Amino acid sequence: MNTPIVTEAPRVASAPAATDAIERIACEWCYAQNQKTALSCRACGAPLDIRNLVSESGWREAPRIRDMTEIHFGMSTCQVEGEIVPVAELNLGQGDAVFFEHHVLLWKDDHTPMSVMPLQGGVKRALAGMPFIISVAHGPGRIAFSRDATGELVVLPLHPGMELDVREHAFLLASHHINYSYLRIKGLRNILFGGQGMFMDRFVTSDQPGLLLLHGYGNVFERVLRPGESIMIEPGAFLYKDSAVTMNVESQKLTTGFFGGTGMNLARMTGPGRVGIQSMYVHHATD
Repeated sequence: MNTPIVTEAPRVASAPAATDAIERIACEWCYAQNQKTALSCRACGAPLDIRNLVSESGWREAPRIRDMTEIHFGMSTCQVEGEIVPVAELNLGQGDAVFFEHHVLLWKDDHTPMSVMPLQGGVKRALAGMPFIISVAHGPGRIAFSRDATGELVVLPLHPGMELDVREHAFLLASHHINYSYLRIKGLRNILFGGQGMFMDRFVTSDQPGLLLLHGYGNVFERVLRPGESIMIEPGAFLYKDSAVTMNVESQKLTTGFFGGTGMNLARMTGPGRVGIQSMYVHHATD
């Protein structure tokens, strides 16, 4: 009588384990795989119990990360705190590091090591209004970041072999596996009057993944453009794009009847790739 019980017990115990290995929840924002019991994505913090919100024209909202959501990267964690002016609090593991514009640091443990990233073209960066000092925080230790403006934190896990262009002064932090440089967009002289500079930050991954956090004013939306598909956006609304997306500025004349016309500078974004915009933007004289 005992034999059936002994033989059945291992089968009953192993069935849920096999099911757990198969049943995963794919994040709709970054496509990372998560345990079926998870409420938020380990890689980007997006809520897993809320479906993507997509407009009829194809713009999807960046996920609104819940207060105190924890994100994992490398040997480290990032906890998103607050909602109006969100804070990214990092617990850096041994061997991990993040780089950032030094004025976005909110606080750090006194023993968290710091250094400065060497950059080329410092004079050109300074004249362009871009940061010419990029700080680096090394693990182990705790450190927190925020920008002094309302908006959203956009968490973008970058897979190996990805290139992303970001509006200047928009990135909050990036993990040390990401290569950082800046890009001069030729032919954008007229866009200065629209509030967008001629330089963008470029983030590139090689054979290892990385984590990039951006700050967007207001709400952030993303749209994936097909090859050859174009959209026109107000330059001040631009937040990020895949490097494969081309960006050109076109001046459109608006007729006003008897008094002639006026012009409007718009950025033409042409796919393939992602384009991110922010709903609230401020035109700075130095941008």
